[in-house]
Amino acid sequence: MTNHTPHDAAEDFTRSEGLRALLNRLHESGPGAWQSDPVAADLMAYAAEKYGALARKHGLDPWEAASAAFDVMRSKAARTAHDPWGVVTHAVRITCIAEERGQGLLCSVHQARRPHYSAFHDAERLSDRENPLTDYHSAFHVTDPDPTSADEPASATACCTAGSATEDAIALFTLLGWPAHIARAGVEHICQALARSGSRHSAFEALRRDKHARALLDVDATAWQALLKALLGHPSPAYAATAAGRGILLRLLIGESLRALLRDDDLVLMISLAAPQAGGRS
Repeated sequence: MTNHTPHDAAEDFTRSEGLRALLNRLHESGPGAWQSDPVAADLMAYAAEKYGALARKHGLDPWEAASAAFDVMRSKAARTAHDPWGVVTHAVRITCIAEERGQGLLCSVHQARRPHYSAFHDAERLSDRENPLTDYHSAFHVTDPDPTSADEPASATACCTAGSATEDAIALFTLLGWPAHIARAGVEHICQALARSGSRHSAFEALRRDKHARALLDVDATAWQALLKALLGHPSPAYAATAAGRGILLRLLIGESLRALLRDDDLVLMISLAAPQAGGRS
């Protein structure tokens, strides 16, 4: 550590008594004393060295801590305190914490000192986490609207609509190269699982691991995954409000026609490429 020798032994600012005497003299000398007094310059260099470790702990430059010490040393509280260095150290520590919180919260130091601001977590970029924000934040989760209102029970018309949606889905797969018996068995099995689970996401997760159904249909993993994604939609919440996330069954139920589905190039390509051969696995 650098040795600092004050010009006057009575103003040995490394001790509380000397610091108090120096602060009182600088205060009585007027506004320009801090700029011209050589002892004041030594004092600030000493403060930067004294609080350097504290500043680095909070990601700051030592001279930022010295600046905070300078603000406190000019106050009456430091001049009249029983332990001036104790007052300065406490104030510098609080300022360093507020500076660090202000940088994390992207707000001013003045705001970061207030409890109702500092209680928040640091600001984060969408790219800071390994998993996308849309995977875990509820604000980005979209739930499917209930086709029937709460006060209107499902009617025979709704049943007919569900039945016609199933038949249209089977027809779509058949038109795109899937064997008719595999298309019918696969679509009906998925519809039954969907009715039991009550939600597309739960049905998708249960069917994704259903090796027994794959064996009965005699299709490979690629065809089975394509069948699930096409009918139930992509399981990621990021796709929930898109055509890929809704799936064929929901799109048919909300009024889209078979002709409109055939104009969806991405859907048609996915189903066509995954089509199994008529004699068994693709």
